[in-house]
Amino acid sequence: MDRFDAMQAFVRVVEAGSFTKAADALQLSRTRVTQLVQELEARLRVRLLNRSTRRVQATADGAAYYAQAVRLLAELDEVESSLAGASGVPRGRLRVDVPSPLARLVLVPALPGFHARYPELELELGVSDRFVDLIGDNVDCVVRGGELADPSLVARRVGELQLGVFAAPAYLARAGVPSHPRELEGTHHRVVGYRGARAGRPLMYAMTRGDETVEVAGRATLTVDDGNAYLAAGLAGIGLLWLPRYMADAHVAAGELRPVFEDWRLAPMPLYLAYRPNPHVSARLRVFIDWVVALLARQLPR
Repeated sequence: MDRFDAMQAFVRVVEAGSFTKAADALQLSRTRVTQLVQELEARLRVRLLNRSTRRVQATADGAAYYAQAVRLLAELDEVESSLAGASGVPRGRLRVDVPSPLARLVLVPALPGFHARYPELELELGVSDRFVDLIGDNVDCVVRGGELADPSLVARRVGELQLGVFAAPAYLARAGVPSHPRELEGTHHRVVGYRGARAGRPLMYAMTRGDETVEVAGRATLTVDDGNAYLAAGLAGIGLLWLPRYMADAHVAAGELRPVFEDWRLAPMPLYLAYRPNPHVSARLRVFIDWVVALLARQLPR
């Protein structure tokens, strides 16, 4: 038995709560992960996991061993990362999840420069607006707009998204230009709905003009959960959109979208990069965080 592989397999099973998820994260078969954990239990002569049809949980001995194993693995990763960092070549695999419009318009076009600078880093980029369980999904960090729901994560505010309301010329020609946000709650106008990762209903937007503040959701005939689909629906004339300006600017310049309610203000949406709390952040994650912060400072100035 390779003690390092067995320890790593056990830690991943505890964090994922599943042998199958752990196997996927480690790119091993479920049988091999099960075998490694069983060999570890046999060597230590204790039961580390309670197994059920729904979930796998650590025993009292397993929880104590897990805490020590996480510390040892973190220290080993830090040693390897510091050596790689000393040579100026961080290496290894980094799993990141970002919203689909941010990936398409900002991050992916800039990746050639990142890879030229860090050729030994392998980046796995998840592109979604879904909720990501960093431990269960084995993701190193996420970039998300809006306040984060998980207070256990380390969150770094990396930007602010300036918002506006927009519509396709075809929609405005058909429905007319609304003069007040409350009109969107009537029967005449339609919006494209967006349902966030954990929201039970479409998002509400607060808009301010002078001393007046209104919060509207609008009437939607279509609701989506992906930023690119949301934009496409607006371009197709299905309804009005609340958009970050970095998504809208090119389409406004091309005449494909027109701003609405320009005398109303929407509070900026905070943009966060979040990762699991760890006293030893790897060199590969540190350089990615620094790169993202610098990139967004250029592309999405506050």
